[in-house]
Amino acid sequence: MSKFNRFVLFAILLGAFVALAPSALAEGEEQESFVSAVLTQGGLIGWVIILMSVATLALIIEFSVNVRADKICAPELIDEVEALLEEDEYQEALELCESEPNFVTRSLAAGLPRLNEGYEKVKEALESAAGVEAMKLQQKVSWMLFLSNVAPLMGLFGTVTGMITAFNVIVSLGDKVTPAALAGGISAALVTTFLGLLVAIPAVTAYQFFRNKATRISIHFAEVLEEMTDRFRSR
Repeated sequence: MSKFNRFVLFAILLGAFVALAPSALAEGEEQESFVSAVLTQGGLIGWVIILMSVATLALIIEFSVNVRADKICAPELIDEVEALLEEDEYQEALELCESEPNFVTRSLAAGLPRLNEGYEKVKEALESAAGVEAMKLQQKVSWMLFLSNVAPLMGLFGTVTGMITAFNVIVSLGDKVTPAALAGGISAALVTTFLGLLVAIPAVTAYQFFRNKATRISIHFAEVLEEMTDRFRSR
């Protein structure tokens, strides 16, 4: 299965999950709709979780577009740098790398100035810079992990708040308490818990997908850089 097909499958599963989830709150036409439940019963915490769901969707779209090897460093640029290295135009290659900063060029720009110190020094500087670039890529993807961790905690916070509200009703009404009087707090508790999980499950799935993709990209660029600098071994 190609990378594109895997992403399409992931998007379909995510869409199916989001589409089917509201049925847990409404089974019949007489029950309150999912949207109304979120707007009226989730409260401020529910709105915060909704904003987090929007941020999660935005990150999924952004990572789908930009966390790609050809987007991070265009193959044409790599070919241009390699052509300059083949012609021993090291200064021109360095200037090109500095003018087009990305994973590959920043790593190579760290090693080229150390050509006179020997291959091992070049390799050491390049690998150090590549490690930093790989870490930056992983840190970018980790925003999805942040959302997947915070969303269920916000849902739990809403659960606790709703239960406190329900118990306060019991205390204030005593023997006169009715199920209807407790419904508001309990409903808020359940809605916020549901919303938290609704955000967390797709977010943690997306994080695993993009983290693995970022790792593959880092390994790919490490191989590209090794091929580029292997010519310096004989210097």
